[in-house]
Amino acid sequence: MEIKVLGPGCPNCKKMEELAKEAIKEIGVDAKLEKVSDIAEIMKYTMSTPGLVVNGKLKHSGKPLPSIEKVKALIKEEMR
Repeated sequence: MEIKVLGPGCPNCKKMEELAKEAIKEIGVDAKLEKVSDIAEIMKYTMSTPGLVVNGKLKHSGKPLPSIEKVKALIKEEMR
């Protein structure tokens, strides 16, 4: 599984990265987490950050940030 956190490095983007790491750990899924800060790469998915991409699919973008439970649910959707 491949998970990308999209954002230039703002506090919300850092929080999204923490949420993704925690969700991966709690679920126990084998996933590669990548932080994407390149604007051109981010714009391939969304114009609103922070963003969460799971297996190439945009699952969340912008504010407000999702809860840890929501992040886990978004990741689990791609495990099927």
